Amino acid sequence: MDARRQPLRVSLVQGETRWHDAAANRDYYGALVRPLRGRTDLVVLPETFLSGFTNEALGNAESMDGEGLRWLRALAADIGAVVTGSLVVREGERCTNRLVWMRPDGSQALYDKRHLFRMAGEHERYAGGSERIVVELEGWRICPLVCYDLRFPVWSRNRYDRVAQRFDYDLLVYVANWPGVRRHPWRTLLLARAIENWCYCVGVNRVGVDGNQLHYAGDSVVADFLGQPLIELGAQEQVVTVTLDPDALAAHRERFPAWMDADEFTIAT
Repeated sequence: MDARRQPLRVSLVQGETRWHDAAANRDYYGALVRPLRGRTDLVVLPETFLSGFTNEALGNAESMDGEGLRWLRALAADIGAVVTGSLVVREGERCTNRLVWMRPDGSQALYDKRHLFRMAGEHERYAGGSERIVVELEGWRICPLVCYDLRFPVWSRNRYDRVAQRFDYDLLVYVANWPGVRRHPWRTLLLARAIENWCYCVGVNRVGVDGNQLHYAGDSVVADFLGQPLIELGAQEQVVTVTLDPDALAAHRERFPAWMDADEFTIAT
């Protein structure tokens, strides 16, 4: 058991992202997040929360020194917590679906979505990432991923480092724009990822209808290491905070050490 790991307060912000309107989304999500000041450690927003999930990438992209990142940095500082979600980011002629892990001190970690949703042509307009990240917060090791990544269990596989005597991570976080027509895979796979990786799993989706007339049913969830939902959200705007228990996680890993029989493998990037 890691004595440094404290109970972690995680806030799910399940909102109705405005289509192609970054200024409106900054106002909207800012109003949902600011009441969490002093009441949370981690705020999770949906995928592409400043634009909606769009293939008009260049026209809706943020720069790394632009208004969207400055707003996110100020928001994290204002509430005194990490704020994360993904943005459409442009660097030169290249756009990525980039998750930003913004800390209240203004520092950040970045993850570019690896698996691009070809059924919507995402792979034709965005560049995919090649490196998974693990960040630390309150003694927790956390792996943040994006939407379609959920369907690829090898990429999220949690392994135990026998030299460091620790797991890769304790919490998986998925930010998403996952249409309601595919609700069953979303809910099923989030629970599966928690079970197979001996970790907590958080999935935050959006609600409403986007500019492509796709309907989003929300279904944001926090699942424990047994795949049991600690909270399940509906199809409407909701902001909910859940506290994760590190002792329960450590006890499960000791009581049911299936990780000791896991297969060894490497991932080609």
